[in-house]
Amino acid sequence: MSSELDNRLKNKALVSYVVLPLLFLTVILMGGLRVNAEDRSFMFFAPSLITLILAALLVVLFVRGRLIEVQALITASNPPLVNVSHVWLLVILFFASAQAFNSVLPERGLLHWLFSFFFLWTLWNNQFSTFDARRLLRSLVVLFGTAFILKHVLLASIHSSDGGWLKNLTSTLVSSVTLGALDTNQFAPASGYISFFTLCLYLIGLILLSNNQQSSHDETALVATYHEPDSTMQQIAQQ
Repeated sequence: MSSELDNRLKNKALVSYVVLPLLFLTVILMGGLRVNAEDRSFMFFAPSLITLILAALLVVLFVRGRLIEVQALITASNPPLVNVSHVWLLVILFFASAQAFNSVLPERGLLHWLFSFFFLWTLWNNQFSTFDARRLLRSLVVLFGTAFILKHVLLASIHSSDGGWLKNLTSTLVSSVTLGALDTNQFAPASGYISFFTLCLYLIGLILLSNNQQSSHDETALVATYHEPDSTMQQIAQQ
């Protein structure tokens, strides 16, 4: 039983101090990456102010949904370096969330503000809803998946050179919504793949973070059971 507990603690430490920071740092670096449609050069778009606001609202949802338990991560009983590493994880989670929004928001124009309002309205309404970690993760998959399809599938088809019915239909719908004020950047199709990969890493990081939080509760119960002065447990340990 002691070896099982040691393995759980080692795996938790590996995820908390290595895997999660690497995942979220990768999201931060790739969230603003685009590929120019003309010369295929790389471009980087820094997160705008609205993405930081959206990230702040999302982090609040993480806390309310108990995806993040701040009191368990940062406590006086933890060693100083553990608290510092947990604060660092929260910081990069915030900026990774901002870059996740950055990857699915149009870079400029009326559509940028329409998408921003869609995210802002959804996250603000969710502040007054009851959430648990699993329900929150499912809603984020739907939220980011919808925005990804709108930007990198429907809107990208407008600038596609292939043409076809999808391009004509999308152009008509977008023009009617924006009243002809369509002003978006043109990027190579590789930008969509980068955004898809970025969102996948971000959601995987959130799932690992949720599982890590759950394993903390299991380990606490396991430690309490292991150290319980019960004669039956002592006999099993001696065997």
